[in-house]
Amino acid sequence: MNAIFKSDAVTQSLWFGNTLVTILVSPGQGNDGTCLIEHRMPYGESPPLHVHRNEDEVFHVLSGTLRLQVDGRQLQLEAGQSAIAPKGLPHSFRVESAEGAHVLTITRGGDFESMVRAASRPAQTADLPTPVAPSPEAVAALTRLCCENGIDIVGAPLA
Repeated sequence: MNAIFKSDAVTQSLWFGNTLVTILVSPGQGNDGTCLIEHRMPYGESPPLHVHRNEDEVFHVLSGTLRLQVDGRQLQLEAGQSAIAPKGLPHSFRVESAEGAHVLTITRGGDFESMVRAASRPAQTADLPTPVAPSPEAVAALTRLCCENGIDIVGAPLA
């Protein structure tokens, strides 16, 4: 594809667990498989410790504070700061700001986006979903979806 593409993000907003995600650029829209996802997350949000087998994951914080752990090392990201979790290294994050966080993630390839789409439901509003603790069945389903999409769950969320 050799064209400029303008995303229609309104039709691509999803509730992914307790977060609101908007897929702004999908891997199939360009030549190199770049994916850009906007995340709005509540205080305390933390995915399980995981490893991407095929994709680096770049985090860029638009607002709020994110504590990122990559390969056992922790750093705090504030608005305007970015960091990378290279493929093959275990990583997770935790939203530390009381007001939540607004973050962009960038990956290259379709694994992460495919998993997010498969594990999400259409957003009913432009707000965060009502928070719920994941059931054992939901954890098992997410673990399976991650594995099918090049992501291995290797530990618990950050506390």
